[in-house]
Amino acid sequence: MLKLFKRYEKLMIQILLAMMAIAIGLATLDFGWFLFQSIAAPPILLLNADQLLEVFSLFMLIIIGIELLESIINTYLSKGRPHFEVVLSVAIIAIARKVIILDIKTTDSVSLFGIAAIILSLTVGYYFMKQSHPEDGYSPDLDPTKDQKPPQ
Repeated sequence: MLKLFKRYEKLMIQILLAMMAIAIGLATLDFGWFLFQSIAAPPILLLNADQLLEVFSLFMLIIIGIELLESIINTYLSKGRPHFEVVLSVAIIAIARKVIILDIKTTDSVSLFGIAAIILSLTVGYYFMKQSHPEDGYSPDLDPTKDQKPPQ
């Protein structure tokens, strides 16, 4: 039964991987089209602040997608184990995207402190992950696929 579940899990991951690759490809095409339209519209080769924010937002969204794709490939298909450094990296990139597109003038201070707390906790977690497992970010203690042996 466990072998059947593992095969099913691998099939689902491969399907998700294909869908993610398609989504990233389409997002890249959309980004390119948006950028072309923005710089081709008068005034030519000039972007206003809103357009720049949109460009940065789309760019970061594609980077997050690529990191997720890499995470799926590295974690499940290549190694068959969690790679927590990649998960933390993707989370840091995602919150960085949020900060880049954030409108400081309309965001309340509680939300800003919340975002700051998230950034701090992610970077501290990343630091400790690198300190405890500097070679590849893999934590055998947190690996659910690792065979558990009773203590002796």
